[in-house]
Order: sequence, then structure tokens, then C-alpha cells
Amino acid sequence: MAVNPWLAVTGGTAGPGYAARFAALEAAGEDLHGEARRVHALLGGRPSAVLDAGCGTGRVGIHLARLGHHVVGADLDASMLDEARAAAPDLDWRLVDLAEPGALYLDHPLDAVVAAGNLWPLLTPGTHADVVAALARPLRRGGLLVAGFGLDDEHVPFTLPDDVAFPGLDDYDAACAAAGLVLTDRTADWAGEEPYTGGGYAVSVHTRTDPREEAP
Repeated sequence: MAVNPWLAVTGGTAGPGYAARFAALEAAGEDLHGEARRVHALLGGRPSAVLDAGCGTGRVGIHLARLGHHVVGADLDASMLDEARAAAPDLDWRLVDLAEPGALYLDHPLDAVVAAGNLWPLLTPGTHADVVAALARPLRRGGLLVAGFGLDDEHVPFTLPDDVAFPGLDDYDAACAAAGLVLTDRTADWAGEEPYTGGGYAVSVHTRTDPREEAP
């Protein structure tokens, strides 16, 4: 299998620096919870089962839990998960490579999957469609996949390896369609107020509509 771009660039040691950067932003008064608020609103404010895919240091998942949701966080970088566990030891954090078949096991269906940290462009080349299918599989019918990601080097905050291209929205929509998901909203930011009309960043909401058997 090809090398994962995130691990290739960071060496799997980015957790402490990443956590420190966001702690500094929060101390400076930055609003760090727009992604969680958007997902919370999309779920109608009801306590729901949510997977934070590519959860990193847990910023989004922890706030969703504070808003009353049952959260599972999954990431392939152990250094990031160490920070998440330190910040919220009672939450369910899992070291999972979503590209590995069967690696993500949940004993309950999901109401939503959120992928807020440039998960799509940083997936291992050749695994994109398989990962989307793995994220869609535990969604109950009507469940949501909410993903925000950059589409160019201006909006992905580090340089990808030279041989890794940015996969586009057409590729993402095709993977979602193959997984039984339908696009229901697309905006230019997490506030959800500006429709996406082009540019280097998009937040997409796909809904599971297919009649496949749901996860237990």
C-alpha cells in the first residue's frame, strides 16, 4: 500500500505541536468550535451517535460531547490521539487506519460522521473510495456524512509529497454516491451560510438514502 501523506509529512509526531497551536489560538480568543456547532445544528440539537473521523487531537469530538452527543474518535496518528486522550480521557478514542478493511468496528449505528480535518485529501492514495464506503457503512438511513476539506495547497496547511495530487469534489461525490450517499448541502465554510460556488475549500453534507441493511 502507498504511504499515507499525513504520516509521510509529519512522521507521526505532530500531536504535541498541533495541540499547542490550537491552545494558543483559543487563548487568543479564536472560535474553534464552528465545525461542532454545524454538526450539532444539522442533527437538530438532539443527542446523537457521532464518529469524528480523522479526529486528531479531539477538538471537534470533545466539543460535540460537551453538546450532548455520544462520540467516537478515530485517527491513524498515535501522537494526535495521545493529546485527545489527555484532554478527554473518558471519550472513546481509537487508533484506526480507516483504509484498512474492517478496521472500524462499531456496535451501534451512527447518526453522523464528521470529517473536519482535511481527511479526504490526506487519505492514502488509492483508498479514497474505500474509506468513504467504510464511513457510510455504519450510518443509519438518513444519517449524515459532513466533511470539510481543502482542494488546493492554499487550503491544506502543509505541503503534500510531490507525487500526491489533491483529489477533487467530483471524486468525492462519486465515492459518496457509490457508498449510497446523496449530496444535500455544500457550503464554502463551516458556518453554513455561504453556498459553495467554487474555490479551494468546501464543506459537504451527504445523506445516506440507500436501503442497505444498517449497522446493528
